[in-house]
Amino acid sequence: MSQKFIGPEKLLDLAVTGAQDRKAMDIVALDLRGVSLVADYFVICHGNSDVQVQAIASEIRKSAMEAGTNIRGIEGMNSARWVLMDLGDVIVHVFHRDEREFYNLEKLWSDAKVMELV
Repeated sequence: MSQKFIGPEKLLDLAVTGAQDRKAMDIVALDLRGVSLVADYFVICHGNSDVQVQAIASEIRKSAMEAGTNIRGIEGMNSARWVLMDLGDVIVHVFHRDEREFYNLEKLWSDAKVMELV
């Protein structure tokens, strides 16, 4: 499949939809534009088991690949405690519930605007 450009908003939607499809909990999208040069958006969510965390990340990866986007990297799939997915303009954090509470990225990135998810 050929690689093509997908805008940040479409990537954000793709990641959120993939997370929703696998019943991710407490999905939060942060708008980092003007706050960080790392990415335009963060998507943060969690699963209640290692299997669910892997399923959420796998669904997002599948959706991104089907859309023809370049996945720059995925870390943490084996341990399934914190899976980090670099989709370019969108960074996805899929946590195990316990790790999400510990790292509290929402507080760390409190300068970012929380996006309203429909």
